[in-house]
Amino acid sequence: MVKRYQGLWVALTISVSLGTASAEPPKGFDAAWQSVTERFDARMDEVGSVGGTLVFLEDGNIIARHLRGDADLESGRKIDADSIFHWASITKTFTATALMQLRDRGKLSLDDPIVKYLPEVRQVHNPYGRMETITLRQLISHVGGFRSGTFPWGWGEDWYPFEPHEWSQVAAMMPYTRIHFEPGSRYAYSNPGISMLGRVVEIVSGDTVEEYITKNILMPLGMTRSYFDTTPYHLLPERANSYAIKDGAPVPFGLDFDTGATSGNGGLNAPVADMVKWLNFWLGLDSSSPAILKRETLDEMWQTLYRTDDASVEEYVGMVFFTINAKAPGSSKPFRLVGHTGDQAGFTAFVYVNPETKTAAIYNNNTADDASFRTREIIRADVMEHLFPLFLRKRKN
Repeated sequence: MVKRYQGLWVALTISVSLGTASAEPPKGFDAAWQSVTERFDARMDEVGSVGGTLVFLEDGNIIARHLRGDADLESGRKIDADSIFHWASITKTFTATALMQLRDRGKLSLDDPIVKYLPEVRQVHNPYGRMETITLRQLISHVGGFRSGTFPWGWGEDWYPFEPHEWSQVAAMMPYTRIHFEPGSRYAYSNPGISMLGRVVEIVSGDTVEEYITKNILMPLGMTRSYFDTTPYHLLPERANSYAIKDGAPVPFGLDFDTGATSGNGGLNAPVADMVKWLNFWLGLDSSSPAILKRETLDEMWQTLYRTDDASVEEYVGMVFFTINAKAPGSSKPFRLVGHTGDQAGFTAFVYVNPETKTAAIYNNNTADDASFRTREIIRADVMEHLFPLFLRKRKN
């Protein structure tokens, strides 16, 4: 046990089945899992992270779960299997799925210009041509030329809103926004671009993006403890707080924050059990999957369209989803992982699946510091190198 901030940090590894597991984990998994989680704990200790979790799945079942530290320091609540985390930009996978549902129903075309739905975008300064040339297809793949940050002005006051509350506030930024490169020429991650697609979902469907996703994705998949922004009162005992490290000590962000008009970009909160259901949909392991989105549409979203700027891996973006060509130790042949990362208001997270072996990994950490992105990168690399490859060999055997 390690004493931190007048609380006890507890590391726990368990195996949980959401159904009947198809087989035992492959040879070497237990040792690899122990090694990965020991490095997880060491890294958390090194940077002072308050709490986090890592789980690994095969065929829709959680075969290993690691719980670490505190969900809320003030109350002394520990991270447990029911803890509700914020998933930040992983929300984008839901918004993109909503957009593709509407595409498949004939309500829109990906080749529609964004100004067809958001005429205020015509006010953006575009030194490369007319705004009418920027399409939904470009925005969903982060190649529209927009900046990365949603609201890049006026940081530093504690009374500032977390994000613009209303779309009108986002629209008011358009005359002060520019296109940074020739649209379609290269990848550059853009929160405003996906926020615009969330607004398109609202205009086309008549629902807010939160309502649309809840009714057409969360409810059919049984993600009953997933929600946007403010926590329902009955789930507050399970909500993980988030923290920033300042002067060597954790300072809470607060249990709730409002992502406002950008909720489709990064507003989702959920326990790991609900995220398991989301990844099982990706892998076609949920009986509701075809009703959510056709397999061929999901495969379309998983294309490798543009190389990203992540120097640590061979990574490509498709339609919101990211594909990594990972390599097992001692092998020159890559294997494919599909997923997304997230970071916002103290939370850093990732979710990845291997479609070939029907395996998946889920990670979340509730503490932001100068090293939080590096922490996620270290754990992600460990999982890719030491856990996923074991199941490739298992399938061959």
